[in-house]
Amino acid sequence: MLIVMTSDATETDIWRVVETIESLGFKAHPMPGANRTAIGLTGNQGAIDPAPFAELPGVAECVRVTKPYKLVGRDLKHDKTVIRVGEAEIGDEFAMIAGVCAVESREQTMSTAEVVAEMGCKWFRGGAFKPRTSPYAFQGLAEEGLKILSDARDKFGLRIVTEAVDEPAVDLVEKYADVIQIGTRNMQNFSLLRRAGQARKPVLLKRGMSSTLEEFLLAAEYIMSEGNYQVILCERGVRTFGNHSRFTPDLSVIPAAQRLSHLPIVFDPSHSTGNRETVIPMARAAVAAGADGLLVDVHPYPERALCDGPQALLFDMFRDLVAQARAIADVIRHQKEAYQVGAYG
Repeated sequence: MLIVMTSDATETDIWRVVETIESLGFKAHPMPGANRTAIGLTGNQGAIDPAPFAELPGVAECVRVTKPYKLVGRDLKHDKTVIRVGEAEIGDEFAMIAGVCAVESREQTMSTAEVVAEMGCKWFRGGAFKPRTSPYAFQGLAEEGLKILSDARDKFGLRIVTEAVDEPAVDLVEKYADVIQIGTRNMQNFSLLRRAGQARKPVLLKRGMSSTLEEFLLAAEYIMSEGNYQVILCERGVRTFGNHSRFTPDLSVIPAAQRLSHLPIVFDPSHSTGNRETVIPMARAAVAAGADGLLVDVHPYPERALCDGPQALLFDMFRDLVAQARAIADVIRHQKEAYQVGAYG
């Protein structure tokens, strides 16, 4: 159920509804919007009688939610969710999240972070834990890698996005980083999703390589159902019969997810294509499709990389991508603004 408050509802009115929900043994999820607050109700196994809420002060209406996801959908929150960490944002302005696929050394990470910061980017990605298909492949530097990432943040003012592969890793990522990434292999690791939902840092959730959009949104629902509403969706390609690309980028999921959900969605052209020559064209296409940002691998010496070297952009290629992506994002933003003025102005 969704309880929609009036535009003039007070904080007292909102918390009276929350207390009523909790007194009945359910969980309340207040979601402030631009004009009014909606309160999602979860924990019920069937239909709920709206009577205990309908007459409370400040309640405009009680809406039954029929979709399997209650918190990620636009029924609960029509306005787009914007993720903010300091001055860095995802959802309001175009976000470039760039860095190393894996933290291999301090020199490799710091030189890449310097270029990312030089280009005016505010987010840095880097893997300290690397779940790999082969048990013999490089698995990451773990806490040592997180310390290097933390040093890069301190030196260059970047916000750190890094993956947690299990529940103990979430503890470490919370300590050192700014955004907890849940990788494609763990999209349906429900205990890990719940642990990430108990964190009070944003979560970047990658789509599983064979998951539907509904499964993707329900994975985000697991996180939000634990009280963490700062979720970023990330499309990274799905497995198909094609062999011309590592995975098949599903750019159609970007507008589809935005139609159904208020959560921001970014695109990873590096892991979806696996080929640096394809990264920039697919990144341009994703920005044109309306992606809220990009997640890109960069490396000073890709031929020496311990992880996914063929997909990592050289520094000059990265500089070109940033310029092109921003130009396209500006065009899309101006078109939206012009449409809004023409349609509603």
